[in-house]
Amino acid sequence: MSLHDDAALVLKGYEDQADLRQAYLDHLAAHPDGMWKACEAGHITASALVVDPERGRALLTLHKKLGMWLQMGGHCEPEDTSLAAAALREATEESGIPGLTLLPGGPVRLDRHPIPPPCHCHFDVQYAALAPSGAVETVSDESLDVRWFAYDEVAAVADDSVVRLLEATRSRL
Repeated sequence: MSLHDDAALVLKGYEDQADLRQAYLDHLAAHPDGMWKACEAGHITASALVVDPERGRALLTLHKKLGMWLQMGGHCEPEDTSLAAAALREATEESGIPGLTLLPGGPVRLDRHPIPPPCHCHFDVQYAALAPSGAVETVSDESLDVRWFAYDEVAAVADDSVVRLLEATRSRL
């Protein structure tokens, strides 16, 4: 199964955010290349909020290009076998934490946001990843910093999309 087909199946099975989910499906139907960064009309991305439920905290990255505290995530790569695999790969690469596992049940949220030209938007499929006990983070080349924040600190440092992702994640823990 192609990554494009996997994304369509994942989105068809996602039961929340009906209008936005349909916009993602319409995008994929109109753009056979809609999974890839080269698609200037926008493309699907995969991200994961890394959480440590035992200690009530979330790991955020200070994005090098945007200068914002965000969840881990990015573009799909040809070697990704699924959206979930892409999200887990991005979370592992950007956090430096081996042994992350995705929260069962598929994506937690969808978030469509504009990006600078030449592309128009990211259709982000957002997962949550559970950190193993004793996880130690490492700053990647894509980040200025990586830091744990208590759940109640996230709203003070991150934008509303990250806050909504954390709320949705916590409701599923």
